[in-house]
Amino acid sequence: MSDSTAVVRDLAQRARTASRHLALLTRADKDAALLALADAVDAATDRVVAANAEDLQRGREGGMAAGLLDRLALDADRVAAVAQALRDVAGLPDPVGEVVRGSTLANGLQIRQVRVPMGVIGMIYEARPNVTVDAAGLGLKSGNAMILRGGSAAASTNRTLVDTLRSALAAQGLPQDAVQLLEGGHDAVTALMTARGLVDLLIPRGGAGLIRAVVLESTVPVIETGVGNCHVYVDAAADLGKALAITVNSKTHRPSVCNSAESLLVHREVAEQFLPKALAELAGAGVVLHGDPATAQLATEGIEVLPATDEDFDAEYLDLQMSVAVVDDIDAAMEHVRRHGSGHTEAIVTEDRGAARRWTAEVDAAAVMVNASTRFTDGGEFGFGAEIGISTQKLHARGPMALPELTTTKWVVEGDGQIRG
Repeated sequence: MSDSTAVVRDLAQRARTASRHLALLTRADKDAALLALADAVDAATDRVVAANAEDLQRGREGGMAAGLLDRLALDADRVAAVAQALRDVAGLPDPVGEVVRGSTLANGLQIRQVRVPMGVIGMIYEARPNVTVDAAGLGLKSGNAMILRGGSAAASTNRTLVDTLRSALAAQGLPQDAVQLLEGGHDAVTALMTARGLVDLLIPRGGAGLIRAVVLESTVPVIETGVGNCHVYVDAAADLGKALAITVNSKTHRPSVCNSAESLLVHREVAEQFLPKALAELAGAGVVLHGDPATAQLATEGIEVLPATDEDFDAEYLDLQMSVAVVDDIDAAMEHVRRHGSGHTEAIVTEDRGAARRWTAEVDAAAVMVNASTRFTDGGEFGFGAEIGISTQKLHARGPMALPELTTTKWVVEGDGQIRG
């Protein structure tokens, strides 16, 4: 047994013990603990920001892209938002014990399907230290122990956050091992991915390379999350004022996150009217534009449009870059999405109810938007509180994953001596 395998086995065994304790907690117990964790994060703001400054400095020295630096950065306001997310989770219904369905059979047996915790959940994620706290909070509320493997870029921040959370759990009389941080290199990650039987579920959250590696190499069950090559399609029947606002917000509101739009598709009938203004506004916001020939021809003087390749249309930029294409009709737009999309979020802007119905029925994605920004695909915006990630697969969970998605079910059958004849 390698050293990394032994470390992961020890973490998982301690997490299993902690999860059995969590499974017995009442909602009141869990909510009180979440509020205490939020207060502890608030109180640790200065230490968290100082640790984050170390990570940011290493990132800059290592040439980290601006979008990734933005994901990594925590200031006092962002720490306060992270703490508030814990309070928001405390205010949500507890999924554990919820009866999904049930009935009384003709023989008098009472059967019901109830939500129960997964048990031990591992998370592998990149430079997003807010995920550390979100995962801990959602895990606690859903009765799961969490093993967290954050990216090395956020090592100092994650260590400070996890130490803060573990101390707060201990102060509440709860097992510290409900939240654990796995450190180490690739061997440690591999050991976590192959800890089948010790870890019940693995959730990767990050770029396409990370998610692909975890999905392909894990023997632990995986929920695939979050690669977001999201599109905005401006239909022939679009309100172009709405279309401009939605396009700019979808791309520029926070370009480093997975629900940021990476591609703009415009119906040929409105391209000449819409694109010159849209390209100018996007460029004015600092967006680097990659367009097809029809798009380039419609750019006004001084607006640069780089020639777009298939790689550009496939790209999840996570940055102020966007691919743009003119399409003949809604069918061409949907075909473009099928070829290049990642199944995350796809938006149509149209006043044609028939076109909207076709889009929502035919586009295969975790979320489809009609006359709304792609940025709304978010657990908080959907009213779920903090999210553990956005699933782009179809089994078990799809879209923003919050508390119910961190549970499984068991069947409870109660009788009075019945036997099967």
